[in-house]
Amino acid sequence: MLYKELAELYKRLEKTTLKTLKTKFVADFLKKVEDPELLEIVPYLILGKVFPDWDERELGVGEKLLIRAVSMATGINSDEIENSVKDTGDLGESVALALQRRKQKSFFSQPLTIKRVYSTLVKVAETTGEGSQDRKLKYLANLFMDASPEEGKYLARTILGTMRTGVAEGLLRDAIAEAFRVKVELVERAYMLTSDFGFVAKVAKLEGDEGLLKVKIQVGKPIKPMLAQMVANVREALIEMGGEAEFEIKYDGARVQVHKDGEKVIVYSRRLENVTRSIPEVVERIKESLKPEKVIVEGELVAVGEEGRPRPFQYVLRRFRRKYNIDEMIEKIPLELNLFDVLYVDGKSMIDVQFIERRKTLEGIVTTNEWIKIAENLITKNPEEAEEFYHRALDLGHEGLMAKRLDSVYELGNRGKKWLKIKPTMENLDLVIIGAEWGEGRRSGVLSSFLLGAYDPIRGDFVPVGKVGSGFTDEDLIEFTKMLKPLIKKEHGKFVEIEPKIVIEVAYQEIQKSPKYESGFALRFPRYVALREDKGPEDADTLQRIAELYQLQERMKGGK
Repeated sequence: MLYKELAELYKRLEKTTLKTLKTKFVADFLKKVEDPELLEIVPYLILGKVFPDWDERELGVGEKLLIRAVSMATGINSDEIENSVKDTGDLGESVALALQRRKQKSFFSQPLTIKRVYSTLVKVAETTGEGSQDRKLKYLANLFMDASPEEGKYLARTILGTMRTGVAEGLLRDAIAEAFRVKVELVERAYMLTSDFGFVAKVAKLEGDEGLLKVKIQVGKPIKPMLAQMVANVREALIEMGGEAEFEIKYDGARVQVHKDGEKVIVYSRRLENVTRSIPEVVERIKESLKPEKVIVEGELVAVGEEGRPRPFQYVLRRFRRKYNIDEMIEKIPLELNLFDVLYVDGKSMIDVQFIERRKTLEGIVTTNEWIKIAENLITKNPEEAEEFYHRALDLGHEGLMAKRLDSVYELGNRGKKWLKIKPTMENLDLVIIGAEWGEGRRSGVLSSFLLGAYDPIRGDFVPVGKVGSGFTDEDLIEFTKMLKPLIKKEHGKFVEIEPKIVIEVAYQEIQKSPKYESGFALRFPRYVALREDKGPEDADTLQRIAELYQLQERMKGGK
């Protein structure tokens, strides 16, 4: 299948904002993919990716290397291409212009196929060691040498991760269901179990509904985590739980999913990204601590400070980001793993087993030690006893408590009321940057105020809920400007529209009703807390979540 057919799909997707039309375009394209092996590749390319988020392979190609590759392929000076980006605002468009003006053309040029593009990008990702940059350069130059201007534009965007076609996971899920005439809820279930759209599309095409029903958890492929809602206090939690609940300490760390298959251990972040290499000491401790041959467990990684007290979760994210001098970070930021659930044990899925039984199973398969523990818990009907446990957790420096319904099964990707969070303050929000303003004075040349969005499933888009400009250091603003510049879609004077990719955590005084924003809500005195690199836009808080927090806030204030 030719790559130009995929480029044509990207072009059609860019030209419409209608979700139904985008879904039809993607579904029609998927129907044309006859090769099952190719079908495993195509869904991620449609999303503008090469690999699933949980695949540890990365292209490791920045703008400068890509420009050099295009320069090598076209004979046009790198500086000319860089200057062109200042005019177009999009490296993809500048690559297309360079390919139109190319000064050299290979006599042995062959049309690009999707398989060739994919296999070359795999080579790029797997090229490491001395001389790797030069080899990557040659691989990429060979692709651009045979690319048409339009193909080059979308190839560049795929390589840099800046595809702007408006295709997200939900739309791709619906398109797979439409293409192969299968139930959308079965596509959703299979994806929640495997986090692999390529695998799901292949099963849907070859085996239909029956095949999707048979999809099971696979060690080595992360599952979508169950989520929790917030309640005002332990009494409200007990009422929601039917009078009795399991309370666990809510640790201020980073949630992880651990997969063990014999001596192989993989650790995935909350965003289901493979963070195994950054925490080698945790991996070794897991091998010693988890008894089953094959097992999937969940826990919270906590950075440990003086006297064993927890440090803010940003310290764990620093560990996740570190790729070099890891031994030094092991000393500086020691990590403790607190396990709280088990999802799979030696061939048996545990997700349909009641929580109380999963907890007993977890306690029986873990050898605890100083660094690997089971989350401290309390099962009670007594609100005073739960309240005492809550204050003990806060005194130890933790966030609060989790309350879990004893008979609850594990609901993949669902934020229901079977799991609840209890914290002393209103919960911070994780929101997506959808716009920004250029600064003035000493902040001239950097983006210094950010428009925040929450996803509205009715509109199928992110709607604004406020602007944040406080809490940032000058260094933060320089970093955010670098991150966001490639994501700028349009400029209106000082204001720029941003592709919704970057998630940040925001604190605020309260949520207010507001006619100013389409969402109907506004954050009062929002303040930047942290960049949430462990979350993608699909993990950020939704408009429904903000409405729920508004109602909770009113109850906490004594409102009705």
